Amino acid sequence: MAGPDYGALGATFKTVRILQVISLLGCIGMAANFISEMVQANDTPSRELVGTLSVTCITVLYCAITYILHLDNMLPYLINTGMDGMMLVALAVVAIVVGKPLSYLNCQVIGSNSVAESAAVLNSELKSTLHNQGGHVVYSNWIGASRTTCYEMKAIWGLSIALCILFAFSSLCSVCLWRRSKSVPAKDMA
Repeated sequence: MAGPDYGALGATFKTVRILQVISLLGCIGMAANFISEMVQANDTPSRELVGTLSVTCITVLYCAITYILHLDNMLPYLINTGMDGMMLVALAVVAIVVGKPLSYLNCQVIGSNSVAESAAVLNSELKSTLHNQGGHVVYSNWIGASRTTCYEMKAIWGLSIALCILFAFSSLCSVCLWRRSKSVPAKDMA
C-alpha cells in the first residue's frame, strides 16, 4: 500500500497532496459555516463564498483521486501536471476574489468579536447596506461585520495563497515524476 518507489520525489508528492487536502478542508469548513449563517439569517449567500466552496470541494475530490492513483502507480503524471496547473489557476482566482477587499481591511479595529453579533448585524438596520439589488449578501460589506468574520476570511485568503504555492510545487513534482517514470524501464510481465 506504500505506492510506487520514486524515492524522495514520490514522498514529496504524497506530502504535498496531504498538505493540500488539509488546507482545502479548512477552507471548506469555514466557507460552509459562513454560507450556513447567511442561509439561517434568510439571506442569499455571497457569490464569492459559493465560488470558494465550489472550487475547494472539486479540488479536494481531485486531490483524493490523484493520491489514490499515485499509490496504485496509475497516475498519468503529464496529465496530472496540466490538471494541477488548472487547479492552481482556479485557486488563484479564489485568492484574488476573496482577498481583494480583505487587503484593505484591518480586523483589529472592528468592534464586534462574536459570530452571533455578526448575525445580529445582518438582521439589523444595516441589512439594507449588506445586500445588493439581487438580494445577495454584499461580500465586501459582510466581511467587516465582525472581527471574527474578518479573521476567518483572512484565514481562507491565506490558505488560498498557500494552496497556490502547493499546487505549483505539486505540478513541478508531477513533471519530475513523469520524466522519472519514462526513464525507468518497464518490468517484464512474464
